[in-house]
Amino acid sequence: MAKKIKVTLVKSVIGQKPEKKATVRSLGLKKISSTVVHEATPAILGMVNSVAHLVKVEEAE
Repeated sequence: MAKKIKVTLVKSVIGQKPEKKATVRSLGLKKISSTVVHEATPAILGMVNSVAHLVKVEEAE
């Protein structure tokens, strides 16, 4: 079974470059404190790494 991660948006995307805004939206995050659970695939981990200053990542059960 694949490992899952929980991603929470903790900082606003206002003032960020359009690429960072698009990455946050493609992760499924809309508002501050919104949370999504994703499989820890290389693509998702790369997206999370590129917006690491805006999100909090935890292991999901």
